Amino acid sequence: MMNQHRILSVLGSTGSIGRQTLDTAARLGLSVAALTGNRNTELLEQQARRFRPRLVVTCTEAAARELRIALADTDIAVASGLTGLTEAAALPEADTTVTAVTGMIGLKPTLAAIEGRKRIALANKETLVCAGELVMAKARETGAEILPVDSEHSAIFQCLEGNRGRPVRRILLTASGGPFFGMTRDQLTSVTREQALQHPNWSMGAKITVDSATMMNKGLELIEAMRLYGLPAKNIEIVVHRESIIHSMVEYSDGAVLAQLAMPDMRLPIEYALTWPERGEEIVPPLDFTACPPLTFARPDEATFGCLRLARKAAERPGTACAVLNGANEAAVHRFLRGEIGFLDIEALVARALEEVPGVSDPGLEEILAADAAARRSVEAG
Repeated sequence: MMNQHRILSVLGSTGSIGRQTLDTAARLGLSVAALTGNRNTELLEQQARRFRPRLVVTCTEAAARELRIALADTDIAVASGLTGLTEAAALPEADTTVTAVTGMIGLKPTLAAIEGRKRIALANKETLVCAGELVMAKARETGAEILPVDSEHSAIFQCLEGNRGRPVRRILLTASGGPFFGMTRDQLTSVTREQALQHPNWSMGAKITVDSATMMNKGLELIEAMRLYGLPAKNIEIVVHRESIIHSMVEYSDGAVLAQLAMPDMRLPIEYALTWPERGEEIVPPLDFTACPPLTFARPDEATFGCLRLARKAAERPGTACAVLNGANEAAVHRFLRGEIGFLDIEALVARALEEVPGVSDPGLEEILAADAAARRSVEAG
C-alpha cells in the first residue's frame, strides 16, 4: 500500500497518456487538482465532472469560453493557453505534475513544476531532448523529483534501483521497430499517413506514432536517456525487440544485464511513477512466460531509417543541436500528417535544419527556444 495520498496536476489529460493516467489515478484513489487538455471540451468536461479539479485548462480561449459555460454549475476555474498550462503545472495544491503534453510546449510548464518542487511524472520527452541539461540542473537545485513515464525509461529506472553508484557499462534501449521494420528506402517512398499510424504494439497519439515509424522516437529517447542517467550517447545502444516484452535493459561493468519485462501497457510505468518508491496494485495482466512469443533482437537499420542516425549525430553535439532536431521533426511530422510532404521528406527536412540553423553552445532557455523556432521556420520553408 502507498504511504501517502498524492494530488495530481495532469497536463494533457485528453491524450492517450493523460487518459490512462486518470484511469490509474482512479484505481489508486488519488485526487486531481488540475486538468489540461486540447480542443476536446466534451471529454475535458467529462473528466472535470468525474475528478472535480480546482482548475481546468484548454489550449485556446474560445474552447475555454465554451467550457466555462458547460461547467457553470460547478466551482471549477477554467483557463487557457500556455499561461494556464504553466499555472496548472505549478498549482500549490498538487504535489505531483504529470506532463503528458506532446511537443516543445511542455518545456515551460515542466520548469514551473520544478520551481514548485513537485514530483514530475515525465511523459514529455521533448523537454529533456531540447533542454535536458538545464532541466536536470534545475531539478537538482530545487530537489524536484523527475520520474520517467516512457516505458523504456521507466524500465531503465527500475533496473538501476538498488544499484545506484555501481558502474554502468551501457544502457540497452529497446525499440519495436515500428510498422515499417524490414522495409527498404524504396518501399518507404510510397508509404501513407494511414500506414504510418498503424503501430504494431502500442496505442499512442498521431505524432509519437509517426515518430515510431521513422524511428525518430527512439533517437529522442536516446537523448532523453543521456539526460536522465548521465551517460554519453556511445554508452546507449538501441536494440530492435519486436515483441515489446523487454522494455529496456542495463548492463553493469561485470557483464550482468538486468531487464524489466511486462506486457506492453502504459499503465504500468504510469503507476510506478505515481507510487514510487513503493509499488501499487496489479494493473496489467501478469506475463505468462509459457505463452510468451519467442523474444527476438536485431540491430536498427540506420541507413534505411535515417532519423535515428540524425538523432545520434545531434546527441553528440553540444548546445542547441538537439533542440533543432526536435523542432524540425515536430514541424515535419505535422506537415506529413497534413498530407503536404512524403514520409522520407521528414528525414530530409530535419537534416536540412540541422545544417542551416547555427548552433549555440551552453545555451539558456531563450537560446533553446530561438533554436526551436528557427528549426520550425526552416521546415515550413522547405
